[in-house]
Amino acid sequence: MAEKRKKIYNALVDGATEGLSDKALYEFVVERCPKTSSKKIVRAALFALTDPDVTDRHVLDTIYALAIKHRMSEIGNGDTGDDHDEEVEVAPSRKPAKRRPEQSISPSVVSESEGR
Repeated sequence: MAEKRKKIYNALVDGATEGLSDKALYEFVVERCPKTSSKKIVRAALFALTDPDVTDRHVLDTIYALAIKHRMSEIGNGDTGDDHDEEVEVAPSRKPAKRRPEQSISPSVVSESEGR
């Protein structure tokens, strides 16, 4: 995991563990990671949700609610996250298979009765 995302992740888990939620949790994360974006917070939140070390149900619910709220606001406002520092992974393209030319002339079949 990238160092910045890990710092955001730790801030999310620490804030949620302290009982912060919604706007207070978001402000706590932004205070600890001033150059973060909503998109980066959502990515770190999704990592926290899949981390087997985070087992407190209340912490997971709080992080989930924050991730959903900010992901929905990104969709509504367009994607404005600043991710110039992250590597972009490009999915491999699949070239269409080459088609074999159709045989326009099929071999003629001559029956025994016609050939005689």
